[in-house]
Amino acid sequence: MMLKPFFAAAMLAPGRQLSFRRLAASHVLMVAGLTYAATAATSSAALTTVGYLFLVLGLVEGAALVGWRLTQLPKSQALEFLLTSPVHPRGVFAAEALVGVARFALVWLAGAPVAAGLIFTGTIDPADLIPILVMPFVWGTTAGLALTAWVYEPRAVRRIGELCSLAAVLVYLVVGVVAGENLRAWLEQLPEVLGRFLFEGVIFLHTMNPFGVVRYWFASDRVDWLAWERFEYLHLFAAALMGAAGLRAAFRLKGHYHDRHYRPLDSSRAAQLEQIGNRPLSWWAVRRVMEYSGRVNLWIAGGVAILYAAFIVAGDDWPAWMGRVVFVMFEGWGGAPMVATALAVLAAVPAAYQFGLWDPTVPDRCRRLELLLLTELRGIDYWHASLAAAWRRGRGYLFSSMMLWLALGISGRNPWWDVAAAVSSGVLLWAFTFAVGFRAFATGGQSNGLASLLTLGLPILVVALFRGGWDQAANFVPTALCYTPLAGGVTWAWAAGFTLIAGATTFLTRRGLARCDADLRRWYDQNQGSRSVE
Repeated sequence: MMLKPFFAAAMLAPGRQLSFRRLAASHVLMVAGLTYAATAATSSAALTTVGYLFLVLGLVEGAALVGWRLTQLPKSQALEFLLTSPVHPRGVFAAEALVGVARFALVWLAGAPVAAGLIFTGTIDPADLIPILVMPFVWGTTAGLALTAWVYEPRAVRRIGELCSLAAVLVYLVVGVVAGENLRAWLEQLPEVLGRFLFEGVIFLHTMNPFGVVRYWFASDRVDWLAWERFEYLHLFAAALMGAAGLRAAFRLKGHYHDRHYRPLDSSRAAQLEQIGNRPLSWWAVRRVMEYSGRVNLWIAGGVAILYAAFIVAGDDWPAWMGRVVFVMFEGWGGAPMVATALAVLAAVPAAYQFGLWDPTVPDRCRRLELLLLTELRGIDYWHASLAAAWRRGRGYLFSSMMLWLALGISGRNPWWDVAAAVSSGVLLWAFTFAVGFRAFATGGQSNGLASLLTLGLPILVVALFRGGWDQAANFVPTALCYTPLAGGVTWAWAAGFTLIAGATTFLTRRGLARCDADLRRWYDQNQGSRSVE
């Protein structure tokens, strides 16, 4: 099979070229922020945190550029022409996967010269570029293919997988958080052979994962040969996982396409008229985004938040037989204010990526708008549908962050007015992100780069500002508004930043509502009949 047509189609359209340039530019900006934060690092722990952020950046970008591309492929009915052609479905998947990996590689390499500047400043050694550049790319690609394989699985398999994941989350919370450093004492209650086996297994999983390898690589007591050995074994596993996920997804492409477009409907399906109510577009948008709800991530975040909140409230009364090392580690990273801010950012992710009403390609968007614009829907209906979808996906993370904020107030660590300021800032962060995302939806823009800047770029900018000593300037970044009241109290700079962001949110919301219908019609008129490559 010729790969050239697939690679040409991926970059032929001007819209895709512009989207690629924006992604590359936003990636360079985020890498520059992380590089600046690394130069200000004064300890191995701070450098490890920067390494974690590089890894998270790679995972997110890999999931978006590889996983998102491949998961959207079966949604387009245009794929049917390829599936019925002499080109084998597995060949189609392989070509599309290679295109996604190549785009991810180009975006990732765009930031490599900036990250390499850490060598010239003496911050890192040349070998340290491996956990900063190589590991994030490898695991980002692996995450994208694993996500695709998971989405392609039949619904029954995904349900079973979710139950297994829930059990794994419970084990992680009990073993890794509740037991913590007291795990050995807990396991001594079991038979010796079984206890030793479980303990060694937990230690192995704790060290032989991407974050564990990064942590040991930048540790002050690192043994070089052991760090290299862990890196090699971990990436042999990554290669195997990548191959297995890619093969499974390739074999499931055609079946997944049939499941989506030819699944029979029968009269036994439960009626949903009460759920639909008077806002069918909102019901449909929520139903669409909850098809792959990401409950596992929410279970982990919510479980950790509940335990951390209990630890904060208990204080010195925390039982000695329960672990505290994980919470001490959180305290070293900035404590509950930092963790709550991170959860608030996660809550804002669905608000930035307006996938509730939008489609991945221009032709699919035109087909949907061709129907919607013939109805009596107004701007407020589109706004409410996007709001309902984004809120349904993100509310669990925001509630988790609020548990931590309330715990800080109940424990007396922070005055209640500082807690109230943090809570209001968390709500404002979500509202601002949604207003920007909805405006991008209404104008029809490819908002992936903008959404990445909001959810990844702004937190990195905040880290860079704090590392550089620009604490007051950070108050004018929406993400920092959740953190600064609890870290240093409410200040005039925070009040000014809050007022500015609230004003911008109000302006964007009013403008988005007023011009939504007209902007959508204008976009449809400009793009109707565009080639499928767009």
